[in-house]
Amino acid sequence: MGAFLDKPKTEKHNEGGVGNRLRYGLCSMQGWRVEMEDAHTAVVSIPHNHLKDWSFFAVFDGHAGARVSAVCAEELLEHITQNEDFRGKPDMTDGTEVQPSIEDVRGGIKTGFLSLDEKMRSMPEVMSGEDKSGSTAVCSIVSPKHIFFANCGDSRAVLCRNGKCAFATTDHKPVNPIEKERIQKAGGSVMIQRVNGSLAVSRALGDFEYKNVEGMGPCEQLVSPEPEIFVEERNPDDQFMVLACDGIWDVMTNDELCAFIEHRMKISGSLEDVCNQVVDTCLIKGSRDNMSIVLIAFEGAPTVVEESVRKDRELDDRIEAKVKEILEKEPQENHDFGFVLQSVAEELHDQFPPGGGFHSKKTVIEGVYHRLRPNEEQDDDMP
Repeated sequence: MGAFLDKPKTEKHNEGGVGNRLRYGLCSMQGWRVEMEDAHTAVVSIPHNHLKDWSFFAVFDGHAGARVSAVCAEELLEHITQNEDFRGKPDMTDGTEVQPSIEDVRGGIKTGFLSLDEKMRSMPEVMSGEDKSGSTAVCSIVSPKHIFFANCGDSRAVLCRNGKCAFATTDHKPVNPIEKERIQKAGGSVMIQRVNGSLAVSRALGDFEYKNVEGMGPCEQLVSPEPEIFVEERNPDDQFMVLACDGIWDVMTNDELCAFIEHRMKISGSLEDVCNQVVDTCLIKGSRDNMSIVLIAFEGAPTVVEESVRKDRELDDRIEAKVKEILEKEPQENHDFGFVLQSVAEELHDQFPPGGGFHSKKTVIEGVYHRLRPNEEQDDDMP
């Protein structure tokens, strides 16, 4: 379940890149957790001859340690693309390899997950029992014609098309009927919505103490390393996709995140900046977990719109005016920050960014308040 710090670590790690007519930005932040256990991978051009115009992105949410998530970030792509199930068949006319089919990719992804899991089982620190860590994994392979999603655990991917969440992966929770049935067949139980009352996900890489039932295959264990794989045809209306750990999804729905990102992309051309705003907003919304998000923009992604920039600036001006009004209306009242925040949230409730709400403007409210009352201690109570 993890221990928490007295105050969150808010330093952010950012990356970004361009290739194959895609742009990506990412942000990760430790937050309230004692350790940063998330990891990620972003490769805009897969470094193999017949896959140069393919891209790979992934987020790994570690638990009980960061070892397995780190190994996944380093090795999962290679395990997927270099197994026999994935590789395109040789072209008999000239001996060159052709690009893998949809079924090749599906098979290669599954084989890659299972082979990496088996390899990690033999790591010395795992065999000795010193390391008991595990990790969820959500990844996407983008080919010129398709988007492949693979999910193992409760990290999640969403695809935004025409301003709406057009696709989302399915979280693997122990209470899901299919997952629960497998757990019970393997001799386990689901208590307090956890595997044997302990682990909150029913599929993961690592977590080998849950994978020791004799006579059952790797995908029949209490915790399965098998990814659920989805394929979407690329569409000119595709705008962006997001891969994120549950630190994001704990406080934002699929539709809220898509709406918020679409809105912010019309105001900032930096995908890293948009990711930072998502993470900051989720922290303010109450996320207590590590947070990692990868944002991948397609050619149809929103671009900066001057009117949206102007409206956002005008909202900041209205926020400033409202804070001043509250503090000047009854100067004899010692209104603390919590009171001002709640008042602004209520009075401007229908004007805040979609999906982010007043939480996405808390820092603006806070900045005005402390400029007007520089000697006051901040009260972080949220309305």
